[in-house]
Amino acid sequence: MPSSTSPDQGDDLETCILRFSDLDLKDMSLINPSSSLKVELDGSTKKKYSFAKKKAFALFVKTKEVPTKRSFECKEKLWKCCQQLFTDQTSIHRHVATQHADEIYHQTASILKQLAVTLSTSKSLSSADEKNPLKECLPHSHDVSAWLPDISCFNPDELISGQDSEEGEVLLYYCYRDLEDPQWICAWQTALCQHLHLTGKIRIAAEGINGTVGGSKLATRLYVEVMLSFPLFKDYLCKDDFKTSKGGAHCFPELRVGVFEEIVPMGISPKKISYKKPGIHLSPGEFHKEVEKFLSQANQEQSDTILLDCRNFYESKIGRFQGCLAPDIRKFSYFPSYVDKNLELFREKRVLMYCTGGIRCERGSAYLKAKGVCKEVFQLKGGIHKYLEEFPDGFYKGKLFVFDERYALSYNSDVVSECSYCGARWDQYRLCSTPPCRQLVLTCPACQGQGFTACCVTCQDKGSRKVSGPMQDSFKEECECTARRPRIPRELLQHVRQPVSPEPGPDADEDGPVLV
Repeated sequence: MPSSTSPDQGDDLETCILRFSDLDLKDMSLINPSSSLKVELDGSTKKKYSFAKKKAFALFVKTKEVPTKRSFECKEKLWKCCQQLFTDQTSIHRHVATQHADEIYHQTASILKQLAVTLSTSKSLSSADEKNPLKECLPHSHDVSAWLPDISCFNPDELISGQDSEEGEVLLYYCYRDLEDPQWICAWQTALCQHLHLTGKIRIAAEGINGTVGGSKLATRLYVEVMLSFPLFKDYLCKDDFKTSKGGAHCFPELRVGVFEEIVPMGISPKKISYKKPGIHLSPGEFHKEVEKFLSQANQEQSDTILLDCRNFYESKIGRFQGCLAPDIRKFSYFPSYVDKNLELFREKRVLMYCTGGIRCERGSAYLKAKGVCKEVFQLKGGIHKYLEEFPDGFYKGKLFVFDERYALSYNSDVVSECSYCGARWDQYRLCSTPPCRQLVLTCPACQGQGFTACCVTCQDKGSRKVSGPMQDSFKEECECTARRPRIPRELLQHVRQPVSPEPGPDADEDGPVLV
């Protein structure tokens, strides 16, 4: 029985309509109208023709149906056509197919014309949507409250409970997607997080959104649901894009949401290096196999593959992939200069890039590709976060640095760093004890007990002096830790960098954005 099911919306109607616009639909000289009509179509539009013909056939048969006296008592149907009475579907279908091909042909053409009108209207609306999607999908008032979840069915304590303990959760995510009104998104995100009692840091730009927020598991679940249903993000985000870890609202001192030029500051305008031209994404499983192949090579320094950590040195110091090249840079905005200064290192190489959650690799790989020297550029989809979920005892050793007050997440028992004072195995960061200094320091309990709590001798001396008033501002740059480190290092050989000096605190750039 012919079906009147609507056409597959995934196919393109436009090609079908363009082809039929050139046909004379009133031409009766066609020897076999159905075959001639169908031959005009290419493969992608034959489905539309098939749908239209089936619908035309079904409609024609429907017009030949006649009521019976017993129609209210049973499902018996009769059809009358060409002064003949048909008592079953097979016979009426055979009759229509052989005797009324011309009528079916013209009915098919009529249905296709109707589809053309529908597409034209749809395209006009789509054009308006593309120009300003917010105007079509948001209320005329643009009231952010219209896009906040209904929490009236929950006990207020449910949203707050667990946010200050291990029962809470921290989300890490990003979404590259062109936004026409970042300021509205900023206002909405602020209201949304406050509504759900979330703290954290969110960066918004015309190129998308990058955030990490913490709160109760109920609050983070509602946040994800809202993001996945929001018109501007629902086609770009999926549940797997949100990385989760134990934590809560206590992991962040406050909520900070802001609008910037880049959602992860590489220091180059998105108009020059776009997220739309990144490296090839590899799943954790695919990346694992590539690293395994790389590490199995006898002479890795002569390999045509480079395993590149594009994080900061204080991140890679406490955890990294075996055999990686970990640049001794302090912030991601130095990465382009690092690439430029070491361009020959990447010539004709297959580069496997990774970072915490994947966001730095999006534009970092785009920058490296734009240089035109690499054989291939790959990046770990979902970053180390997703890799460790699948391979906690894989090729990544040590802790995963995060940009909140936890400092690091542990997935395995490996310790790859040491105390800055005595050299004992240690990987738990703390801030320098001198208040104006924001350096991170690795100092073991034994050394802490001896008073070694600052990042260097200079800061240790400053800490013993009483600091007050405007002098505090000048102390931050007096520290010898950054002064002795080259801003952009030049690599001589491919090997893992292991900085020995104390580590500066996180800057405003990485996967978990710090807003300054």
